[in-house]
Amino acid sequence: MYAVVETGGKQVRCEVGKEIYVEKLNVEAGQEYTFDKVLMVAADEVKLGNPYVNGAKVVCDVVKQGRGKKVLVVRYEPKKQFHKTRGHRQAYTKLVVKSIN
Repeated sequence: MYAVVETGGKQVRCEVGKEIYVEKLNVEAGQEYTFDKVLMVAADEVKLGNPYVNGAKVVCDVVKQGRGKKVLVVRYEPKKQFHKTRGHRQAYTKLVVKSIN
């Protein structure tokens, strides 16, 4: 059984017991978080939402808040002797899926 949820402008596939990484949520580690925006649920039969499946929920445990690896952004203008390097680390929340209802 799996479900597809919408969070942070992205769609994430969830299965019970799997770890997922999503855009940072305003929840502390050790708490529970419930996704209400479920786009699809698949078990024996597939239920598609229009846009969301009515009454479907995905319950997750928050494992930790973190930041991803550094991505270097380089800006360069030829013939102007201009170089600028900047780093970015995207914040994320690590979740473990408990149940799909």
